[in-house]
Parts: sequence; structure tokens; C-alpha cells
Amino acid sequence: MFKYEHIITQPVFFLFVAFSFLLTFGYFRGRRQNREISLSAFNDLMEVFRPDDQTFTNIGGAIGYHANLFIRKKGAFLSRVDATITMLPRHSWLYFPISKLIRRYDRLFITLYLKNKPEEECHLIEIKYSRFAGATITGTERLNRETVTWGAHTFYLYYESTNTHSRLMNFIDRNSDPGIIRHIAIVPGQKKCFIFMIPRKGQVAKYLAPVYRWLPSVVKKP
Repeated sequence: MFKYEHIITQPVFFLFVAFSFLLTFGYFRGRRQNREISLSAFNDLMEVFRPDDQTFTNIGGAIGYHANLFIRKKGAFLSRVDATITMLPRHSWLYFPISKLIRRYDRLFITLYLKNKPEEECHLIEIKYSRFAGATITGTERLNRETVTWGAHTFYLYYESTNTHSRLMNFIDRNSDPGIIRHIAIVPGQKKCFIFMIPRKGQVAKYLAPVYRWLPSVVKKP
């Protein structure tokens, strides 16, 4: 007789085996989902920016990836684009509900390195996102602030002059839905533009491309 036969015939043993199987299934399924999201996002970045060279790095197992896109084309207003995507731990069914409650969604941070220094600072940031830790804008006391409705969301609009305000409002009027965009920031002191998006499959290029087309009107001196 098998020494531990009395254990493997108990109902709790079968429950343990079933639970282990579900966790294993969830691990591989979640990894696949996160990989599909990251690949879709980075493919969209390649489509929008069409870099001359690029590197991709895994920075967090199944939940973090980083990309560096280098742009050397003559006449381009960018020299480089950095992108970092952090995703919910879909591969960990035990921790996923907690992470979903705390972090809520996947995150795509994009930094555009500008060749010319913008004249003014400006921000479009969704009010709900602005309340998250790490989303605080420094130096807002010197900027004008206005609340605007953009699609189904409410945003704070920060600007220095009426000229920048007009360009921001023109962008909103021409693009009626922010989609997955939650923050656009132009910071002259750093010669950078920051964009925060919620990466969803097949949507990054759709909502990023209009921002990319609009930026030269703000970052290039007349």
C-alpha cells in the first residue's frame, strides 16, 4: 500500500491540486495578456514615431518594459523617445485584485526629448489622475488654471499665456475624445514633453498620433 494513500484520497487534497492548477493556468494566461499589451503598445510607438534605431528592455518580469527610440531624421523636432510600460500583475491571481484596487490600470509613460526649447509650459491633466500619487505638477502657482470637459472626462488645463491656451483648446476641439490619454505636459526647462496613457491593445497609436502632429505648433518657435 502507498505510504501516503490516506492523504491523496482526501477531498482537501483534490481541492489543493485544483487550486494549484488554476494558479498555474492564471500565471501563463496573465503573462501572455501582459506581453500582448506591451507588444501592441510598442508596435504603436514604432508606427507613430518611425525611429531610426530602438532598444527594448524588460525591467520587471511580466509587468514592466522599457523602450528607447532614437530619431536622427533631418528636420525632426525630436531626438529621442523613451517609453516605460508598467502593467497589472495579471499573472498573479492572488495579488491581481489588490493591485487592481490600488493601481486601477496599466500605465504607459512617454518622454519626448525636444530639439528646441518650448517657449511656455502647459499641461492637460485629467482631474482624477491628478489626485494619484506621483501625478502632482510642481510650480502650478505661476500658471493659469482652467477646468475643461474633454470627451467624457474633466481635465485641468494649465497654461502661461492666452496664445498657449488657444493652441490647447484648438487641439481639444479638433480631437473630441482623449481616449486613453490622461496627461500631456510640455516643460521648457527640461526641453521635454511628457505623455501619460492607459495602454490598451490597438489604441495607443490612435490617440498618440494626433498629439504628435500637434506638438510642433507648441514646441517650435514661430
